[in-house]
Parts: sequence; C-alpha cells; structure tokens
Amino acid sequence: MATIIVNTAKTEKGYSCNCNLLPGWIVAYTGDFEDFRNYVKESIDFYLECAKADGTSYPKILDEDYEIVYKFDVQSLLEYYRGIFSFSALQTITGINQKQLSHYATGISKPRPAQAEKIAKGLRKLAHELQVVTV
Repeated sequence: MATIIVNTAKTEKGYSCNCNLLPGWIVAYTGDFEDFRNYVKESIDFYLECAKADGTSYPKILDEDYEIVYKFDVQSLLEYYRGIFSFSALQTITGINQKQLSHYATGISKPRPAQAEKIAKGLRKLAHELQVVTV
C-alpha cells in the first residue's frame, strides 16, 4: 500500500494541510480531527475526479490503494497534546525542559531538527508502550 504524506497543522478552530504530491492543494477544516480526516479523503477524491475529467496529469499513486499519513509540525503537535498532557508530563516523555516545550508550542521558538526528532521519538515510544498494554 502506498503512503501519502499530508503536512498538517492545528489551527485555532480546526486543522489545515497540504501535500507536496498535489501542487496547489490545500485543505482547511473547522472541527475535530476525525471529521478533518474524512474531509481530507473526500478532498483528495475530488481532486482526482477533477484531474481525470479535465485530462490533467495527477500522481498515479492515487490510482492505487493508499494510506494517508498526517505529519504534524512540532508546534501543532505540542499544541494538540497540551490538551491531553501537561508540559511536565511531556517533559518526562520527551526529555525536553517544559519551559522549552512551551516555547515550541506557542511558536516563540522553533526546535532544531535534533530536538524535533527527540519529541517525535518520545511520543512514538509512548505510543508503542500503549500498544503493548493488555487488559
């Protein structure tokens, strides 16, 4: 199955995204993430339908089965998880000082690539640990 990476950001009232594979394609949505995901899929389907109808070129990956992967920027990711975890908890998960995490979440500063990877690695580790929990 092919993968389509969608660059995603949390907005004040919802989400927005773009995809390097689809030039000029931008989606903005007001609402929760699950509805946003459905809206993105519908938008990609509409993009494909229009491209075929107009006879314009489009990425052939859209003719195959594909999975959409939502790649959040660090600020949006931290802002999203801030509603779930405190910065103290995120510090424990990522190993990055909570004051610095706060600066990343509010956009005061941007993390260096190594720091961004450290945040992603900590959250991936947490996700893995949650997957192996049995009831």
